[in-house]
Amino acid sequence: MSRRFHILTLSALVTLTAWGGAVVFTQGPGHNGPRGRGPGFGRGGPHAGLALHALDLTDAQREQVRQLTDQHREQARPLFARVQTAQLAQRQAMDAIPFNEARIRAAMQSLAEAGAEVAVEHARRMSDIYALLTAEQQQRVQRMRAEREARLKQRA
Repeated sequence: MSRRFHILTLSALVTLTAWGGAVVFTQGPGHNGPRGRGPGFGRGGPHAGLALHALDLTDAQREQVRQLTDQHREQARPLFARVQTAQLAQRQAMDAIPFNEARIRAAMQSLAEAGAEVAVEHARRMSDIYALLTAEQQQRVQRMRAEREARLKQRA
């Protein structure tokens, strides 16, 4: 029982983290993005996993990234709504009296599935953006990811 609770709790945390990123993503770009270079081109933007700010994108690539981001944002809106609905159901199930284990499990399962859909959409967007890069830019992305992994291992 305790192991299941830990698994459900971990699933909820992962889902909530993904949902938080999704909420930030749906808010769209600010006023011309960080350092005035458009959405997603600064540290911590919606494309931070690709570190676009360090890839010297052409103007055409920047426009393609903007178009992909807008397209994915529209496709993801229903997913974010689904996550919000699932979170509400989860909170209601956990607060319900009398305790209903089956309802809580069903709510957590729905929340986990919604979070997985958001994660898949995010990965799809990153993959589409990666495909726009030149071979040299893709190699730089791979090097930066390897360096990031090395730093994470060193901290651990």
